[in-house]
Amino acid sequence: MKLPVTCLLLIIYGLFQPAFAQTTSSSQATQRPNFVLIVGDDHDLSAVGCYGNRQVKTPHLDYLANEGVRFTRAYATTSSCSPSRSTLLSGRHNHNNGQYGLAHATHHFRSHEELKTMPALLHDAGYTTARIGKYHVAPASAYPFDKALSEDGSNPVKMAALCADFLETNRNKPFFLYFCTTDPHRAGSNKNLPHGANPHGNKPNGHEGVTETPYGMDSLRVPYFLPDAPETKAELAQYYQSVSRMDQGIGRLFDQLKEKGLWDNTIVIYLSDNGMPVPGAKTTHYEPGVRLPLIVRNPYSTRRNQVCDELVSWVDVAPTLLDFAGLNPPVLATSSRSQGGGEYGERGPTSYFHGKSWKPYFDRTGGTTQFRGDTVFLSHTFHEVTMYYPMRSVVTKRYKLIWNIAHDLPFPFAADLWSSATWQGFLTSGKTQYGQRSKDAYVRRPAFELYDLEKDPQERTNLAGSKAHKATYETLLASLRNFQEVTNDPWRVKWTHE
Repeated sequence: MKLPVTCLLLIIYGLFQPAFAQTTSSSQATQRPNFVLIVGDDHDLSAVGCYGNRQVKTPHLDYLANEGVRFTRAYATTSSCSPSRSTLLSGRHNHNNGQYGLAHATHHFRSHEELKTMPALLHDAGYTTARIGKYHVAPASAYPFDKALSEDGSNPVKMAALCADFLETNRNKPFFLYFCTTDPHRAGSNKNLPHGANPHGNKPNGHEGVTETPYGMDSLRVPYFLPDAPETKAELAQYYQSVSRMDQGIGRLFDQLKEKGLWDNTIVIYLSDNGMPVPGAKTTHYEPGVRLPLIVRNPYSTRRNQVCDELVSWVDVAPTLLDFAGLNPPVLATSSRSQGGGEYGERGPTSYFHGKSWKPYFDRTGGTTQFRGDTVFLSHTFHEVTMYYPMRSVVTKRYKLIWNIAHDLPFPFAADLWSSATWQGFLTSGKTQYGQRSKDAYVRRPAFELYDLEKDPQERTNLAGSKAHKATYETLLASLRNFQEVTNDPWRVKWTHE
């Protein structure tokens, strides 16, 4: 009798269940690493000291980089909050896990209820799991945590203090702490600030327990993807202050780990969910939207103050942590869809991951040998429910190919990006060039965009129609289509139906 593919996948999944669900003894548990995953909100790669910005003050993130590894080619799979966070926790692209857009009540996007995600798998393996701050995924049954310490992520210093009891209670058993600030996201009224800048959560009298770091706008250098204008600098000053407040809270969390004797058996990961909350970055697949900070300190590794230029992705985070926990998670094969694409049948999803573990990199004493692969894939469908603009992209060491599936539509603006002083100032200026591209090129996009990231890191010249790059274009296109098949992407029908 021939079994359907879905049944075969579920049988294979069952073979791996003991590895996921195995509960170790107390003595074994103490030997496994703890995990602290810190997620900044809309924190851009250009706004971290250790990534080259000497104007913004991030001493604790810089310290983390000095103690560990700073990744330079780390990509969120989508530049949108809820879909990106769902990918982090599930190890699956959002077009597969169901979190197509934001989880707000208004937008109401939700992952598949039966999804088996990293917090659930770690819990089953004997870890105590806790979250604090911004959650922003749904449903809770798909992303379960043993404890929710607080839903408020607006004061990172206070957040660190609220973690004290949890850390104390779990000093002798493995834990996973998911620490998510709302800084440096846009928040608050812009009525009383220069040029109508958004305060990014900053308050006139500061936050309780926080030593605020104000910035003067006039001396700030503007990132290449933004217009060099007073409105931009005014918002950048507020943004940097919010970044520094987040950094201070992260430092307090480090202090807690050290005071409780947990620093030397805790793997700490810092990353951001998506790029800066301005047009040209957030919600796009351009580099400022998806190429983000990733800093990892592994106390068991000899790697200190190192830089890794290998391609990694947010779908790698879940399989990496599970690998560090000794669970040896299976990895999605990339040769055909029949090897774990994640069909959703009556009995729920398989538990394969779309990413690969980068634990082998930390197991080595040095060198730059490739450990993951030379390709990452990106997938975006919605931000807000009114913002339908699906994109699928493939990134290699040198090239990026973006497929704008709904290219006949104008590119949609998130409400907070449209109303930003940066964008409104640009509109009233009468200028046509916004950062590295024209307004028309930003709003009206071709079906395909091909960029040589080595020669053209700012993505100014679209090579999709270049005869000299035809072979590269066709190779990447075939890779992208195979990725959609392998991950059971509903939007793969667009190749034949439209």
